[in-house]
Amino acid sequence: MTSPTPQQLAQSGTLEDLYKQLEPIRLGAGWAKPTPSLWAEPKKSFEPFVWSYAQAKGALDAAGRLINTELAERRNLIMQNPAGGSYATSRTIVAAYQMIMPGEKARSHRHTPNALRLIIDADPGAYTIVNGERLSMMPGDVVLTPNWCWHGHGNDSRANAYWLDVLDVPLVHLLEPMFFEPHPEEFEKETVVANASPMHFSWADTERRLAEAAAHSNGQPAEIALGDPALATMALTMIELKAKQSTAARKIMANSVFGVAKGSGTTEAEGTKLTWTRGDVIVVPAWQSHIHRSDDGAVLFRVTDEPVMEKLGFLREGQPAH
Repeated sequence: MTSPTPQQLAQSGTLEDLYKQLEPIRLGAGWAKPTPSLWAEPKKSFEPFVWSYAQAKGALDAAGRLINTELAERRNLIMQNPAGGSYATSRTIVAAYQMIMPGEKARSHRHTPNALRLIIDADPGAYTIVNGERLSMMPGDVVLTPNWCWHGHGNDSRANAYWLDVLDVPLVHLLEPMFFEPHPEEFEKETVVANASPMHFSWADTERRLAEAAAHSNGQPAEIALGDPALATMALTMIELKAKQSTAARKIMANSVFGVAKGSGTTEAEGTKLTWTRGDVIVVPAWQSHIHRSDDGAVLFRVTDEPVMEKLGFLREGQPAH
């Protein structure tokens, strides 16, 4: 269809005639949209779900036999939300399990997405190098690799190292500022051995801070922040549930991924009951009422896009379902 002239458009005899002439110039009649562009509250297109660390560990062990770091820049398993798609865990966050074998190195690179990892199983000798600093990776540790920081991984121990990766790649895909660069020397040289680094939160320090917080929590689950916030797009907290404790029901306009750092329990999200144990990962998408419970005690590592929602003026809390 040829592009209509202003006169032809102005002389449209019927709405149907006008609509036909609008098509080739890529204009749509806002009063006749097939679907509304505004709605009363979020549609909740992503679903709550839990991934089993035991299953993922078995699959990663098989991958260790079948694929090496020469073929795979990172040997990881992406947690795909059951709502569909092959990548995102929630609208703005992707989570993955990763493994590195003894003697291996994962090549250094940098990218605009912010990333972090919660170490699940590792022996002394597993590490990440971030901008030249060698940071140990022991169970319960959290290591940051912010936007455009060089980072690579290595394992000088005799055991496989396993961890949870969390990145804001879906958000970067949406906004499109994706940049990636491999390190020119393939493996970044270690220039500083960090005694204390803002990129590293040790499990020992987390346990100490949780104990201090619990002493002043009036019987409620203790929660501490890692960083303020740790990353520009993601805030991190550790939540400790004592035996028989539960969190208050919550409904917040923020996406959350929970890694189970210790213990076991259940999460009820929008009527779906998710059972979890150490190493498992739970996703609770935005605006979904949820509550965590533990019979024997647990520590949950929460990653949330609250900083993004807050900066944009979108963060709000609603009345949770009972």
